Amino acid sequence: MHVLIPAAGSGSRMKAGKNKLLIELEGESLIYWTIRSIFSASLVSWVGIIGQPSDKKELLKSVKDFSSKIKWINGGDTRQESVFNGLNSLPSNAEKVLIHDGARCLINPGLINKCAFELEENDAVILATKVTDTIKIVDHKGFIKETPNRKNLWAAQTPQGFLVDRLRKAHNMAIKKNWLVTDDASLFEMLNWQVKIIEGNSSNIKITSPLDMKIAKLFLKDYLSQGI
Repeated sequence: MHVLIPAAGSGSRMKAGKNKLLIELEGESLIYWTIRSIFSASLVSWVGIIGQPSDKKELLKSVKDFSSKIKWINGGDTRQESVFNGLNSLPSNAEKVLIHDGARCLINPGLINKCAFELEENDAVILATKVTDTIKIVDHKGFIKETPNRKNLWAAQTPQGFLVDRLRKAHNMAIKKNWLVTDDASLFEMLNWQVKIIEGNSSNIKITSPLDMKIAKLFLKDYLSQGI
C-alpha cells in the first residue's frame, strides 16, 4: 500500500514559529510518531511526505532512520495542491493510496491496515468517528438555523483511501471546476461517487492547538503501553 502524508503545517495556532510537525512530543517530533505508526502497519510498502522545500531537511532529520525509506515530494500552496502533487509523484504501479495527515501522529497501525483492506472492495474509504455532541447549523449572523440528527453525523479523520486513477480524475475535475475542499473525500461526494465510512477512534486526534498536545501525551502513554 502506498501512503501520502501532507506535512506542510505552519504551526500558527500552535505559536510554534515553525512547521508544527517538528514540535516534540515526549522527546520526538510529531512527524516521527506519525511515520513510526505508518511503518508499523504491515500492509504499507511505500511512503511519501509532501511538504515545503524549506522544511525538507529538518523534517527528514527528525524522522531519523525512517528517512531512507521515505520519498520527499514538494507541496503546493494548499493542501489540495499538495495532494495532487503527491498523486503525480506516486510510482507508476500504484493502484491504491492512503492519504494521512501528518498531524495525526497517534494513528493505530491496525486502522491503517483496515483502510487498505477495505480498498479491495471499495473505490474510496475514510476513517471517521460518530458525533456525540448536538450539532447546530448557524447563519451568518450567528443564529441557529437547523439541528441535524446526530445519528447521521460522523467526524472525518484520516487515513482516507482511494483508487489512484479515480482520485486523479477527481482532482483534475476540481482544477477544471475550481473546487476547493478540505479533504479528498469531498471531491468524491461532489462527483456523487461513493465513499465508505470505517469507524476510527478518539485517540486519532489532529494536533492543532497546545491543548491537543496535552491530550496527545495522555494517549501516547497508553499507546506505548500497548506496545504499538
